[in-house]
Amino acid sequence: MLFFGVMITAYFLGSVPTGFLVARTRGVDIRAAGSGNIGATNVFRILGKPAGIFVLLADAAKGILACTVVVHSVAQLLGSTLSTENTESLALAAGVATILGHNYTCWLGFKGGKGIATSAGVLGAVVPLGFAIAFGVWLTVFAISRYVSLASISAAIALPIGVWLTGSSGQLIWVSAGLSALAIFKHRSNIRRLLSGTENRIGPKRNPASS
Repeated sequence: MLFFGVMITAYFLGSVPTGFLVARTRGVDIRAAGSGNIGATNVFRILGKPAGIFVLLADAAKGILACTVVVHSVAQLLGSTLSTENTESLALAAGVATILGHNYTCWLGFKGGKGIATSAGVLGAVVPLGFAIAFGVWLTVFAISRYVSLASISAAIALPIGVWLTGSSGQLIWVSAGLSALAIFKHRSNIRRLLSGTENRIGPKRNPASS
């Protein structure tokens, strides 16, 4: 009952379509603009830096809150006692449910974002050292390429390796591997554009003729 309550609550928290709602306040349907994605990168391109940063932080906050506030609040509501063992399992369950809520929000026909910011919030709360390694990879790849998608895919690949290197539990390693696979799957259209040379960069375009 506790796991079910945590996962349902976390899913609905994750399902709040932040980017869609922010764009709506500007009179824009973000699903019909740019890449059509409701995530922070598309909001950044269409509505500018402040809106993009707000969506990024809000989506990350959903992951953090799910793994901390939701877990403890639902346990308190149900009168359940949290141990060290089930707290980690509950936090992981809440994190996965929140990411699924973000990626497949029930409010937009089960279509949503790619889950990178929300995953970052989850991992920062549950396995901060593993997240730091993946984030370092993201920063490095983005600084070199200026492709958010390539940086996100690279960080997803590095994530389970980073979690393993930090000596985390087996369930953390397996869950991080699953989140990595989900993130790469959600970026499949970006992978096609990267391979064809049509993916958009953040910042000045290096080849205006091909943009």
